Amino acid sequence: MTSGTLAYSFGVGNAVISTPYWHAAELLSDGKGILVPFNDPEAIGQAITRLIVNENERNAMRKNAYLLGREMIWSNVASKYASIFEEAKTKRPTVAQKKITMHPLEQQFPVLPDIKLDHLVRMTDSIGIFQHATFNVPNFSEGYCTDDNARALILTVLLENLGTINPLKINDLTSRYLGFVKYAWDSSIGRFRNFLTFQRNWKEEMPSEDCHGRALWAIGTCIGQSKNEGFTQMSVEFFEKALAPSVSFTSPRAWAFILLGIHEYLQRFHGDRLVRNCLQTLATRLHDLYKANSDAEWQWFESSLTYCDAKLPHALLLSGHDLDNEEMLRAGIEALRWLVKIQTSTRGHFQPVGTDGTYNRGEVKPAFDQQPIEAYATVSACLEAYRITKDKMWYEEASKAFQWFLGSNDLGIPLYDPVTGGCCDGLHINRVNRNQGAESTLSFLLSLTEMTQMENVLESLKEPLEE
Repeated sequence: MTSGTLAYSFGVGNAVISTPYWHAAELLSDGKGILVPFNDPEAIGQAITRLIVNENERNAMRKNAYLLGREMIWSNVASKYASIFEEAKTKRPTVAQKKITMHPLEQQFPVLPDIKLDHLVRMTDSIGIFQHATFNVPNFSEGYCTDDNARALILTVLLENLGTINPLKINDLTSRYLGFVKYAWDSSIGRFRNFLTFQRNWKEEMPSEDCHGRALWAIGTCIGQSKNEGFTQMSVEFFEKALAPSVSFTSPRAWAFILLGIHEYLQRFHGDRLVRNCLQTLATRLHDLYKANSDAEWQWFESSLTYCDAKLPHALLLSGHDLDNEEMLRAGIEALRWLVKIQTSTRGHFQPVGTDGTYNRGEVKPAFDQQPIEAYATVSACLEAYRITKDKMWYEEASKAFQWFLGSNDLGIPLYDPVTGGCCDGLHINRVNRNQGAESTLSFLLSLTEMTQMENVLESLKEPLEE
């Protein structure tokens, strides 16, 4: 006669006899129990006798009750509610958008914000930059990684050339990041190690091709752009040693990072035939990969989009330009134009491929979580396309991707924090990830620095943006 007694008895796997009140009528239908009329003791007696006599029916009823009861325990019920909430958020993103009261930072910054290194410095100790942060506090337990120190090295070299930050401060940071990358080089295996604990122990791992490529990109940038002879000479000492293993790599993103590093290296040592041969080899592989996988509907290097996507067309178009290979250059421009279209929302703002799943050919693009590294990769690639082609569209696409940091995104929420100088780690379906780790903060600062460099060039040349 009470739902609690009914639910308990049914849930532990009993054969249940009940009067047909609403809960019982629903739960015991289709042979999962026996229903008897109200105020009918004789019917109850008959049902009890029936189950005592018929052991098979009784045991089958108990088994069905127990199995269905497993679906009704609290942990399963909670999971079902969570699934419903997640589905509702996915199908009704405008509900979250309408409740947002924060104003995009782009309204506060009609021009580019000033470069603020407070959080970068906070995240850096005598070894290098920490990998993660909890909110805006460095997370010591996660230690360091070569990937982020390579990104930080590229940033400080670009800032050195920009000339707006105290050079002593920049040189101090550069020496730490370069020192970390050099320490990561393991000459015994000819590869860069990636993850270093706070206790200064390298984690056991298989060497990452992408990490190796990113390190080469960083030291190549140091060679090609730094005015500090100590930095460049130290980088030259192990650039070619680190370049040698790369010809056997199979990762397209590693090829792309290495090609960007080679481009920078050749700015200083243009006649290095060995390095130019490596440029030709890796660029041809990337171009062949594009030709093998692309068609009119899917103009891409692979059958899926994953992470740091814009670096692939960036490297191809830049290599095509360096090699005077018009076909290669056109392919890079074509792939980047297609990617920009894929990454543009119906409302016209930048919308990178989310990390909730892989965007496979013919499937639906994951909308979340959106990562700052994708915005930076797109900013940098589009600025390179503008430098080469002088097509106004590429500068506008770079600006659009940069505005994603300032709130021109699916949620209308800025990821850049002008108080700390850090950048939030990602854009979720209904909020931002408030942690300000190295990758996200470096992605913003690299984007801002490259945008500032381009604006300075345009201002100094008084160069109008060509149609």
